[in-house]
Amino acid sequence: MQRIQDMLGYERLTQLLPTTKLDGRVITAILCGFGAGILLRKWLFRRQLQKKIAKAQEQRERLLEQMKAAVHRFKQKHPDIRAESILSLSLLELSEKLQEGTFSPENVLYTYMEQALKVNEELNCLTDFIPDCEEQLRELQKRKEKGLLYGIPVSLKEHYDYKNHVSSCGLVSFLGIPAKDDSVIVKVLKSQGAIPFVKTNVPQTMLSYDSSNVIFGKTLHPQNPKKSPGGSSSGEGALIAGGGSILGLGSDVGGSIRIPSSFCGICGLKPTASRLSFLGIPVPLPGMDTVTASLGPMARDVDSLALCMRALLCEELFHLDPSLPPLSFNDEVYASSKPLRIGYYESDGFSQPTPSMKRAIQQTKQLLEKAGHELIPFSVPRTEHMVYELFLGGIFADGIETLHDLLKNEMIDPCIHYLFRLSYFPAFVKRLLSFLLKPMVSEETLEAA
Repeated sequence: MQRIQDMLGYERLTQLLPTTKLDGRVITAILCGFGAGILLRKWLFRRQLQKKIAKAQEQRERLLEQMKAAVHRFKQKHPDIRAESILSLSLLELSEKLQEGTFSPENVLYTYMEQALKVNEELNCLTDFIPDCEEQLRELQKRKEKGLLYGIPVSLKEHYDYKNHVSSCGLVSFLGIPAKDDSVIVKVLKSQGAIPFVKTNVPQTMLSYDSSNVIFGKTLHPQNPKKSPGGSSSGEGALIAGGGSILGLGSDVGGSIRIPSSFCGICGLKPTASRLSFLGIPVPLPGMDTVTASLGPMARDVDSLALCMRALLCEELFHLDPSLPPLSFNDEVYASSKPLRIGYYESDGFSQPTPSMKRAIQQTKQLLEKAGHELIPFSVPRTEHMVYELFLGGIFADGIETLHDLLKNEMIDPCIHYLFRLSYFPAFVKRLLSFLLKPMVSEETLEAA
């Protein structure tokens, strides 16, 4: 009751109301009425959010049922298709068979659609099916030039715009706003003969290394459902590792391609910023000019990443987004066998690698040296300054006000709950906590652990 009185200004209320006619019980009843009104407003708002979530979930289920029906119709017409002969191939092998006509794009697409549905039942990694993929199949048959990704099914991280589909970024407030056009990357994929067919799950706000949001729920790790596939390109990592996609597109600002790729045992590439176009890629926190995100491919092996980059870095991309440097994929450098001078470090002096990570670095070093390359150790200068002042300072330069405005009308998912609550602490409390906790995570303490 005291809290309600404070919120509504009890002293002010008693001054304004005629005190001769109102005793304490009447004022208490009025205050209770105001409090009940506030609670009712919150309840109605939460109910409105739940309705939007339910509608999005129903839409997903309807599209996945449409996807199942399409696969069923195809299998009835083609009962002799052996899925394993397609799913077992690498991207390069599959591309070669599609280019020479040994496999048809139709057989490949529906095989991966069926496998994606199976993986989704176990891992909850799909947010959307793109029915337009069937129309694109028919268009491919009319084309004279096949393109480097001819007939390859491609999965997309949820925030890649696809015309008439929603890019929610795991946020309820972004629901109900379908994209008016394809993103530039989707257009280039189509021009190269690829077939985008599903979109995959992300954590709420995409500022988490976990994988959960209040709309579509939690995505599980393909080998261990008790573990996370990593974020924020979590659905991509899980789907590809589970065999439901042979090539996917993710995005990365602080590890969102690299972490799920590492967690799920696949390969991912974060290209240099502005190498691939961000036009048509919604983000929850616009204006991060000092820390720019990158788009990049995710697949089972490095050669697949190279093929995807070779296809994307084409004249079509540079025409659609003139702000990009018109630098095509350099096949001469990629195919060269000339020994390289490669710098490496086992620790950046800020965060310590786990023993397994350190061992992986050492083994990679040995293999590269065995292949004739020169490995040179180096230390990363001023890592702490870069992390706190440049990276985190750049992302949260506004004191997290944009994030607060974004989430104040959201239901907060557990995967970002701690970040959201901590962000409300006053600056002096954060500095005090940092001062008290810093000795507990020093380099000496971590090495002792």
